[in-house]
Amino acid sequence: MVTHHVRVLDPDELRAAHTLFAAALHLDPLDDESWERRRHSYLPGRTLGVSDSSGLIGTTMSFPARTAVPGAALPTAAVSRVGVRADRTRRGVLSELMRAQFDDAAVRGEVIATLRASEARIYGRFGYGVATRAREVTVGTRGGLRDGAPPGGTVRMLPAGDIVAATAAVHARIALDRVGGMTRHEQLWDQGIGNRVRRHEHVVAAVHTGPGGDDGYAVAVPGGSDGGFADRALRVTDLHAAGVDATAGLWRFLLGLDLIGRVEGWMRPVDEPLELLLADPRDCRVTGETDETWLRILDVPAALAARSWGPGRPVRIAVRDPLRPRNEGVYRIGEGRAEPVDAAPELQCDVAALAMAYLGDRAPSQLAATGWWHVHDPAAVARADAVFATATRPWCGTFF
Repeated sequence: MVTHHVRVLDPDELRAAHTLFAAALHLDPLDDESWERRRHSYLPGRTLGVSDSSGLIGTTMSFPARTAVPGAALPTAAVSRVGVRADRTRRGVLSELMRAQFDDAAVRGEVIATLRASEARIYGRFGYGVATRAREVTVGTRGGLRDGAPPGGTVRMLPAGDIVAATAAVHARIALDRVGGMTRHEQLWDQGIGNRVRRHEHVVAAVHTGPGGDDGYAVAVPGGSDGGFADRALRVTDLHAAGVDATAGLWRFLLGLDLIGRVEGWMRPVDEPLELLLADPRDCRVTGETDETWLRILDVPAALAARSWGPGRPVRIAVRDPLRPRNEGVYRIGEGRAEPVDAAPELQCDVAALAMAYLGDRAPSQLAATGWWHVHDPAAVARADAVFATATRPWCGTFF
């Protein structure tokens, strides 16, 4: 197989990188005005590429972030805009890009990498595993919240010019309170909600204020109508809340808007207690559930040492990582810590399967039963469940 040289792209190559990425997703290239705004989202030194005699044939980039894991927040490479030219796929280009990106992130001190996968079968072979999941819901507005639901605090609407700054400030305050949450680089705000504001789209945005100050926000855009002007859909594109009170307050506001027949929630937490808040739980229909973020542990010893662990007797787990052999070994996890040991393993997994349990999305017993983890000692499975357990399901809520 040909070895491809991966290099950091120069600033004048970034537009070509974005065009290549867009083509890989069958999207149109950006016009001059759109590129002038988008180019600022490419941060210096974080875009990699592979070229041959025909030009650029592959690219990937990342944003710096921090991700909440149980008991800590870890430096993260938020990977995005990955693409290989259609006539150069299946020749090892993506493999070389991934390896180089892992090395680059590790040099930067980033312990984990995370991405949103366009195709589910691509990234597992590079050590990524599904770490958070999300659901889509449709909530009818007729019944509203039940009388005994938490009253919530106050909700204020945001004028268009304040949307980005106000929602970014709340997100920065609460994003890392939940396992799986991640910080957002300013360019993510600019390219997301900021684009809608610049295009003068109608955006419904509101902030919830509780006893301790601003603790939640919602951003939504109008959708289609099944029953005329007074029965439109409202699609929630971004909603973060510090707790159930803020969640209830924001959903009460959204469901109470005039001329809205249903509210559609995109990429909501799988454990968001909407059905328990509603006067009629059947008003909430789950229309889909899917993988959300994929996690790649770049430094297994550091990631295991940083995470807090549940009570119970320790368990010894062997980790395999063909792409980063320095991660391989047996780790003793439990009693509040994790450390490499020279001992026989009780369980064994590869780094992708470890990522599936690391944030608490999947229990080791599930992974063992389905063949993701190999069991040397059946008694160790229950102990692994105890030490990996988390109080809530992980969720990110940031698209990048």
